[in-house]
Amino acid sequence: MAAAVGLICCSVLLSSAPATGWARQSRHLERPLDEVPTATDALAQAVQPVALTALPRQAQDVYQRILAGGPFRYEKDGVVFGNRERLLPRRPRGFYREYTVPTPGERDRGARRIVCGGKEVRQPETCFYSGDHYASFRTIDPQR
Repeated sequence: MAAAVGLICCSVLLSSAPATGWARQSRHLERPLDEVPTATDALAQAVQPVALTALPRQAQDVYQRILAGGPFRYEKDGVVFGNRERLLPRRPRGFYREYTVPTPGERDRGARRIVCGGKEVRQPETCFYSGDHYASFRTIDPQR
């Protein structure tokens, strides 16, 4: 009974909290609520292209490895990306795959990723770069 009361109490406190303060946007970032983008904002940003040549050197290398089919540095590279944040255009499960972009000085995988989508893994229809662990995306333009 005490546990149930505690849960009810906590849910009431959380639901009645004012819409100000800080919001946890991902495992790596926290931002004031007025700076947290909406899903519409994020999707609009995702379609803004960024030149492949403007990305960090490590991202350019990972992009070339994607086209070559590997090899990749991390075991999770190439796994299905679920798009749970709904920041990328909706596609069937399995359409998107994620790849780690190494970050100099990081001991783990870091926050930088490339997410590509398409029927053929080595010939993606579209790729996106995230420098902040899926909090935002930019479409990669390989021609620039």
